[in-house]
Amino acid sequence: MRRLALTALVLVMAGCGAATEARSGAGGSTLDATWRDTTGSGELARAPGERLVDRTELAPRARPGVELARFGLVTDAHVRDEESPLRATFLDRLGGAYASTFRPQEALAPQVLAGALRALRREGARQIVEAGDLIDNAQRNELDQALAVLRGGEVDPDSGAPGYVGVQDAANADPAYYRPDVDPPQHRGLLQAAQRPFRSPGAGVPWLPILGNHDWLVAGEVEPTPRLDRIARGGWSVADVDAEEALRELGTTEPDPQAIDRVLARGLPGRQVAIPADPTRRLLSRREVVGRLRAAGGVPGSGDALDYVTDLGPRVRLIVLDSDARNPTARLENRLRAAGDRWVLVASHRPLGQDTLALLARFPRVVAALNGDTHRSSIEPYRAPGRPGFWRIGTTSLADWPQQARMLSVRETGDGGVAIDTWMVDPIGSSLVGTARELAHLDAQGGRPTGEAGARTDRNARLPRGPA
Repeated sequence: MRRLALTALVLVMAGCGAATEARSGAGGSTLDATWRDTTGSGELARAPGERLVDRTELAPRARPGVELARFGLVTDAHVRDEESPLRATFLDRLGGAYASTFRPQEALAPQVLAGALRALRREGARQIVEAGDLIDNAQRNELDQALAVLRGGEVDPDSGAPGYVGVQDAANADPAYYRPDVDPPQHRGLLQAAQRPFRSPGAGVPWLPILGNHDWLVAGEVEPTPRLDRIARGGWSVADVDAEEALRELGTTEPDPQAIDRVLARGLPGRQVAIPADPTRRLLSRREVVGRLRAAGGVPGSGDALDYVTDLGPRVRLIVLDSDARNPTARLENRLRAAGDRWVLVASHRPLGQDTLALLARFPRVVAALNGDTHRSSIEPYRAPGRPGFWRIGTTSLADWPQQARMLSVRETGDGGVAIDTWMVDPIGSSLVGTARELAHLDAQGGRPTGEAGARTDRNARLPRGPA
C-alpha cells in the first residue's frame, strides 16, 4: 500500500489543468490567496485568502496602532539526507510513532525551506525565528545544507555519489514507497532534479535559531553513538526488514534507544544493499550543533544549551528557551524581570509545560508563547485568575501539509495593550516547491488526514491582549 492517497489516481486520470496549477511554485500571504482542495478530489487549486479572525478570549476587539515588531517563524523543516543509510524508512509501514520515517516529498525539504524564506522576505519580516528541527537526523551534511539555505547562495542537496540512491528508485519493488518515475502522480526525473544544486534567497534578515530534538538526536530519538556514526558514513543500508518483527524488538509505541542499540549490536538487520559512502554524514554532538547554530545565527550564549534573549524591537523582547536542556526554566524568572516594561514573547521548540506556563502568567508583559514540534497550527488563550493571560501559538511544519510558515506583527492598541496579527504564508519557488506541496497533501500519513493545518481560527487571526 503506497503512502499516497487514492485520490492521486483521480488527479492523474482527470488530466485537467488543476494538477499543473498545483505544481506551480506560487505562494505568499494566505491573506490574499492559498491552496485548497476545493472539490474533495485531492487536486489543489488556488483559492481565496483567509482574512484575519478577531479572537477575543483575552481582551475585547481592538484597533491596532503602531507596529512594534514584525517577524516570521519557520519550524520543523527537517532538511534531511534522504539517501543516508542511517534512515530506518522500513519502519514507516508500522504507522503511529514511526510514520515520519518516510515522506513522499522528503527529497525536496531544502527547496521548501528556501521557498518559505522567500515568502517571508516578501512579507517584510525584520527577523526570522527558526523554531527547531531544522534538520532531521543530526548529520553534519544536513546541517551544512540547511545553513546554506539560510545563508543564501548555492545549495548542493546531493550526498554520496552523484544522483539519487534510495527507496524511491523506480526499480524498487517494495510497495511501501512512492516512486515518482512510475507511480501516480508521476513526476519523471523528480529525484534527479531534487539532487541538483540550486540558489536560495537566504533569510535576508537576522535569523534566530531554536534547538529541536531532531537537530541533535538521530531520528529525533537517540543520542549519536560510535555504532550509529559508522552506519551513517558507511556503505551499506537496510533495504528490507520484517516490520512486525522490528516492532516487537523496538517497542510498541515510541522508539526505544536501548532496543535500537541491541539490534544494531548484531549488525544491520534484514536484507542489505550497497550505498555510496559519505564521510560528511558524520553525526554531530549536541555541543557541535548548538555551537554551529549559535554562530550562524549570531546569537549570544555558551555551553551546550541554546537559550538566549534578544530584542525584536525597542519595546518587544524575545526569550528563547532550549526545551531539551536540563531545567530549561532555571533562569527564566530573572530574564522575565529583566525585560522591564518591554512586551515579552517566549519561544521554544516543544510546547511549554504547565509549570512554565504558570510562571509566565505571573508576568503581565508576557503576550505570547511560541512553539514548533507539534507540526500543527494552533492558537489557544492561556488564562490565569487575576492576570491578563497570554496567547499560545503553534505553527505547522515545513515537512508536512500544509508546509506553511507564519508571520507575526506585534502592534500597540489604543487601550494601552497590544495585539498580535498573525497569518500563514505559503512557500514561493520553482515547480519543485509546488510538487512538494502536492505530494504532502496526498500523503496518506501526513498533515492533511491528521488536521495539522488547524482550524480557521488557528491560522490567520488578530489576538488582542489588554494592558499589563
